[in-house]
Amino acid sequence: MNVKVAILAHPDIALFELGCATELFGLHRPEFSDGYSAEVVCFESGPFKTIAGVQITARQITTLEEFDMLVIPSWPVQKSQIPATLAKAIKESEQMKKRILSFCSGSFLLGYLGLLNNRMATTHWRYESVFRSIFPSTHYAPNVLYTLDQHLGCSAGSSAAIDLGLAVIREDYGSARANSIARRLVLSGHRKGGQSQFVETPVEVRPNRVSDAIEWALAKLDGEISIDSMADQATMSRRNFDRTFRKQLGVSPQEWLISQRIVLARRLIEESGANIEEVASRTGFSSAGNLRHHFRKHLGVSPRQYRDNFCH
Repeated sequence: MNVKVAILAHPDIALFELGCATELFGLHRPEFSDGYSAEVVCFESGPFKTIAGVQITARQITTLEEFDMLVIPSWPVQKSQIPATLAKAIKESEQMKKRILSFCSGSFLLGYLGLLNNRMATTHWRYESVFRSIFPSTHYAPNVLYTLDQHLGCSAGSSAAIDLGLAVIREDYGSARANSIARRLVLSGHRKGGQSQFVETPVEVRPNRVSDAIEWALAKLDGEISIDSMADQATMSRRNFDRTFRKQLGVSPQEWLISQRIVLARRLIEESGANIEEVASRTGFSSAGNLRHHFRKHLGVSPRQYRDNFCH
């Protein structure tokens, strides 16, 4: 089986995602007798100037009839003019149940065309709130590396495009082929966990009594901290402290405290050689088991899996 793939170029194309698409589906692999043949195409006249002065030239087409699959490496988050020929071609491909993959913000193009209504989809975590507000009829998956809803696939972010691509290769040609290509890319054939393990968690609080309690707690994450003691630091009653904290940060004090301990644990795992028991002790978790429980609950992976992902 040979699959002919169109990779969509446009004036706002993201080079990394374009590179992922060409590496996955456009690179000649002589060790396999069948596979993908890919071409970068466009629906607007080029060349297109991208970041760092790079210009891209691609064959201009008006239809996707000759292709079996379409890859959309990226698309502007804010709605922009969609060429009529492009919109028509993508909708026709979807009606014919041809596979369509979007990488990172590429899902916005599918959303603007109405192809994600009542379907499972995802995008980069930075765009989640915007995506949800623009496409309320889409079933958004918040903590996954990719989604595959029948013939439509979406990757969560830039490197997650490779995860989605490998999943498609696995579906088309089997695990052995996908694992072989993953080894060529020096990657795991299948990453564990979702994208929450990559989300930054900054603390943004205006200076006030609650922030005084937060600063106090952040300096003592390796020890026991009760919410009552945080309320005392804020010179507030426990009830008022809980209500004010949730209003300002959107979470309860206990939820915030656990998340900050997870942030510290992540940093220790990434930057130190401490074992899991030491990390648990230095982050205020009562035991390694407690750390593992909260780590998996928040990030979808165990501390060991997280270390494997980021430290090897």
